[in-house]
Amino acid sequence: MPPALALLLCTIFVLFLLRLERKQAPVVSSVLWIPTIWMICMATKPLGYWFGVKADAEGSPLDRAVLSGLLCLGLFMLGRRKLGWSRAIREHPWLMLLIGYMLASILWSDIPYISFKRWIRELLAVVMAFLILTERDPRQAVQSILRRTVYILIPFSALLIQYFPNYGRQYHRWSGELMWIGVTLQKNGLGRLCIISAFFLIWTLVRRSQGRDIPGGKFHTHADVFILIITLWLLKGPPGFYPATATVALAVGLAMLFSLLWMKRHKIYLGTNTLMAIVVFVIGFGVVTPFVGGVRVAGVSSSLGRDETLTGRTDIWAALVPNVERQPILGCGFGGFWTPKNRDLYDIGEAHNGYLEVLLELGFGGILLFAMFLLSFCRGAQRELIYDFDWASLCICYLLMSLFHNVAESSINSFTSHLTAVNLFLAVSSTAATRYTPGVSREL
Repeated sequence: MPPALALLLCTIFVLFLLRLERKQAPVVSSVLWIPTIWMICMATKPLGYWFGVKADAEGSPLDRAVLSGLLCLGLFMLGRRKLGWSRAIREHPWLMLLIGYMLASILWSDIPYISFKRWIRELLAVVMAFLILTERDPRQAVQSILRRTVYILIPFSALLIQYFPNYGRQYHRWSGELMWIGVTLQKNGLGRLCIISAFFLIWTLVRRSQGRDIPGGKFHTHADVFILIITLWLLKGPPGFYPATATVALAVGLAMLFSLLWMKRHKIYLGTNTLMAIVVFVIGFGVVTPFVGGVRVAGVSSSLGRDETLTGRTDIWAALVPNVERQPILGCGFGGFWTPKNRDLYDIGEAHNGYLEVLLELGFGGILLFAMFLLSFCRGAQRELIYDFDWASLCICYLLMSLFHNVAESSINSFTSHLTAVNLFLAVSSTAATRYTPGVSREL
């Protein structure tokens, strides 16, 4: 098939999927496209890449212009819809403390101006999350954003890999082996996109099979199954180069989902202390892993077809840990570690451990605030298991997927990462479910 024809057919298919999504969620407003577009930008290659605009350390002028426009639009709509800022801030104290600490840490960054611009991107993520609060049904709004990103990014990723290899494929810089990247910037980015999409589709199909999700049309379920098959094919990747960390994270999420379904069927209630203990354990495990050289996960790595160095991660951690030991409490300031000098020095651009990323920039003070934000999210989700099981299970499973994923990949250190952005939207929207939907009963 000619690439141009494939592009046309893919576009028509995506528009068909978006039409089904619109029918399924008629209560969401057109304003929701603002956070949707932002989420798509966070999940894909920078805009400058697609249009050939030269970029510097902070991205291309095109990316900065689009993100600035989204920030202005978001703030304008928040003002127009009269969001109760004081109440929103009171309901998310740990999020506000974390954002404030990020801002304060710029004072001891070696690159304060660049750090400030990176912090503005974090603020933009919070603005997008608060914009969802102004929707009539915030929980439905988050589902619509997830569904739209899946319907747009998964088909176009498959299209790029098959028909536009210059955009959809990449070769390992050392071994020269083929890797699939789709619409994302690298293999691990595609892995994150796939596990977010696969889990959401499976969660949706399970609800639909039990009569708790109404499709938007006659062929909606068939389309979702087809997209799920494409997603799993993308996750598998070319021979020998599937994203092992993402696969483990997806397995954890699905195991938790079906465990919660089994517990619900047998009327077993998951205690707050139990779930909180699991979250604390995984966070502690992720923090400790780089300091012990990854010995705790070497066995898992071998069983997944990776070497005992976790594909070189243990060497990266050994090189980066001394930086944490020099500034253990406050770190080097938000956005202040990965300078062009450090990127050249370590020949990498991330620590491949989200907890280590936080320690490098924000120290143990930052990891404590991140942990408290995630624990508050966890506690709220657990309480919702009684009132809205489906929503609570979605929140809990995505949270655990993110925590496990960050043991060997980096995303939890920034709200602009796709997986962490999903958790941010879920966390913020959970607290406002009834405020904007008065009189709507929740499932018992």
